[in-house]
Amino acid sequence: MVSPDWIAVDWGTTRLRVWAMQGSEVLEHRASDKGMGSLTPEGFEPALLELVGDWLGDLPVPVIACGMVGARTGWVEAEYRPTPCTPLDPLRATRPVVRDPRLQVHILPGLSQIDPPDVLRGEETQIAGFIAQNPDFEGTLCLPGTHCKWVRVANGLVEGFHTFMTGEVYALLSRQSVLRLTVGDAKPDLPSFLEASAQAATNADMAAAGLFPLRAAALLNGLTPQQGAGRLSGLLIGAELAAAHPLWHGRRVIIIGAPELSALYAQALTQAGADAQQMDGGELVLAGLTAAASALTRT
Repeated sequence: MVSPDWIAVDWGTTRLRVWAMQGSEVLEHRASDKGMGSLTPEGFEPALLELVGDWLGDLPVPVIACGMVGARTGWVEAEYRPTPCTPLDPLRATRPVVRDPRLQVHILPGLSQIDPPDVLRGEETQIAGFIAQNPDFEGTLCLPGTHCKWVRVANGLVEGFHTFMTGEVYALLSRQSVLRLTVGDAKPDLPSFLEASAQAATNADMAAAGLFPLRAAALLNGLTPQQGAGRLSGLLIGAELAAAHPLWHGRRVIIIGAPELSALYAQALTQAGADAQQMDGGELVLAGLTAAASALTRT
C-alpha cells in the first residue's frame, strides 16, 4: 500500500494529475480528466479523493497543488504575487476548507504584473522547478501553450513576463473560422511551418495578410490540410516572435512545454537566430512542487 509523505497536484483546466511522494521520490502517479473547467467549487474535493483516497491513512497528509485549481472559477481563488519576485512562496499558499480531515491542501499563488497588466497561474511552478535545477540562469523562459508566456529570469527572480494568446487564436481560426475547411485538426507540415514563420518573424503584418490566402490556396492550388496547418501555425508563431523580439534577441532562451509544440517554437527561434533550447515541462512541474513541499516542511 502506498503511504506518501505528501501529495503533489497539478490541476489544469482539462486535466488533474497527482503524485504520491516520499520526499523527492515518486511512489505512484495518477491522472483524470476532471480538470477545473468541468467542476464546481464543491466538486474539487471529491475529484481529488477519487484519485488519492486510498493513499490516505489516519494522519493528515500535505497536498501541494498548482494550476487553475487556484483560479477565480476554481476550488478557491489563490492570490497573485507581484513581480519581481521568486517564482514560488509556499507560505502564501491558500488553504481551502475541506471536509476530509486527512487532507491538508495548499494551493500555490500565481504571479502578476502591473505594467503591462498580466497574470500567470501554474507556469510559476515550472519556472520554480527550472530555477531549482539552474540557479545561475539569466535569460528568458518561453512556455508555449494555449497562452504562451515569455518570462524574464535573473538572480533567481521572475523580473517580468508577457503573455501571447497564440495557441487560442490558432484553435479559434482552425476550428471556428472559414479556415476550418482548410486546416481542421491536421498536424502542421514542418517545411510549410518554417517558411511561414520566417516570413512573419521579419514582418508581423504577414500574419493578418496571409490568413485568407490559405483558404484560397486550398481551393485553387491544392494546398493540403497539413500544409495549411503548417502555414497557419507558422504565421501566428512568427508574428509572436516578431512582437517578442526584445525578450529573446541576444538572450538565452529555454523553451518549456509539451514536446511537439515546444519543438515548433525551438525550430522557429533557431531559424530566427536565437540561442534556444528545449526542456520537458512535465518534469519541471514536479520539481517545482517538490521545492514548495520542501520549503513548507522547513517551516
